Formats: sequence, C-alpha cells, structure tokens
Amino acid sequence: MQMIQLAAPLLGLFLLAGCASKSDFDSLKRDVEDMKARQIKSDRELSAIRNETREGLDKSLQDAQKEMDGIRKMNADLQATLEGVKVDLQVLAGKADDLSIQTRKPSDDLALFKEDTDRRLGVLEKKTLGLSRDQEAVEKQVAETPDALYQAGLEAFKAGDMKKSRELFARFIELYPKHDKTANSLYWLGETYYNDKNYDQAILEFQKVVKNFPDKEKVPAAMLKQGMAFINLKDSKSARYVLKELVRLYPASEEAKRAREQLKGLK
Repeated sequence: MQMIQLAAPLLGLFLLAGCASKSDFDSLKRDVEDMKARQIKSDRELSAIRNETREGLDKSLQDAQKEMDGIRKMNADLQATLEGVKVDLQVLAGKADDLSIQTRKPSDDLALFKEDTDRRLGVLEKKTLGLSRDQEAVEKQVAETPDALYQAGLEAFKAGDMKKSRELFARFIELYPKHDKTANSLYWLGETYYNDKNYDQAILEFQKVVKNFPDKEKVPAAMLKQGMAFINLKDSKSARYVLKELVRLYPASEEAKRAREQLKGLK
C-alpha cells in the first residue's frame, strides 16, 4: 500500500511536467499495476498467516483445556479411591477391637499362670542357691591352682584371646607372687599387651621381669620384646640402648642374636 501511495505523486509529476511520452506513461502504469498486485498478494499472505496463527493458538488452548479436564478427572478418581480406603481401614479397626475383646480373657489367664510359675521358680532357686554357690567355690578353688591357672592363661593366649589370657596371668601373679612361674606369668602378661599393640604397658610389664627376676630365663626374651616395643613406638634411642644391653649381658643367647639383627636396621 505504501508503494502505491509513493507511485501516485510520481505519476502526477510526469503528467504535470508534460515531458513524458506515451510509452513512458504506459511503462509507469504497468509498474504501478505490478505494485498493486504484489501488495494484494502480500495482504493475502499476511491474512493467511494471521488465520493460521489464530487456528494454532485456538488448538493449543483446546489441548490444554483437555489436559486440565483429564487432570481434574484423575484427581476426582484418586479422591474417591482414598475415601474407599479410609472406609476399609475403619472397618478393619472395628474388627481388631472386637478381636482384642475376645482374646483379652485368655491373655489375663496366661498372665496369672506365668506369675504363679515365676513365684514357684523363685522358691526353687532359693533352695538351690546355697548348693550352687558351694559348687562354684569348689570349682574355682580347683581352677585356681598354680598349674591349672598358668596353663589356662597359656591356652587363652594361644587361642588369641588376649583379654582372657591377661586376666588369668594377672590372677596368677596376685595369688602366687613368689611362685617359680611368676616371672613367666609377668612375661606372658607383657606379651598380651604387646599383641594388642599397647606397647607402653608391655614395656612396663617386661621391665618387671627384668627388675624383679634378674636370674630367670625369661629376662633375655623380656629385654628383646622391650626393644621391639620401642621400635614400634619409633623410639630408636631407647630401643638401641635396651638391645645393646641384651647383647652385653646375654651375648650367647638366641635373643642376643636377634637383637644384633635389629640393631643393624636402627639408624
């Protein structure tokens, strides 16, 4: 439309000027007609695009409305299902209450029977308590003889039960502080701490063997394990001192041989 509006003044100028030929006029007229045709075509295409856009928008709105209707229906169905479940639960709750009432009396009878049985068992326990205590005392006395207690500690150590072994050897040392196997019990007590990686406590127990029983055969072994414990604690200085003392005091022992090997690796 704008093209036509521009062409009209131009045509008027040609006419006013009077200098345009008929062929020029015809050519200009054809151009104007072409512009009119193109303008009409453009208007039609624009109208078609508008109609198409409007139809697409209407269809989208219709589809969205259908989806909303479907969601509303789904929600209504779900609500109806929930209501049905609620009713079923109420029915079940009522049946459970009825069953509880029906079974309450047998439960009360059972409770009375249990109470009476517990009372009778209590009387029997009191009668047998004195006998069981006497039996336990005899068994404990037999189990805590020096040889039996020491052997039990060794067996627990070999089985890997460091806690039980430690308790048994500590009991032995408490009951028999002057026994020939007390030094060995102290050594094995240190071994239980060493195996549990409680190296500080192990060193203290091994030192008791070295200090209190210097003439016993377990002294070299105790000193070697002291040195190993210091190595595990990253205390090279103390480890070197103990191992050198072991080599000096017991040069021909098997423990001294192992001590020399350990000293080679210390910086």
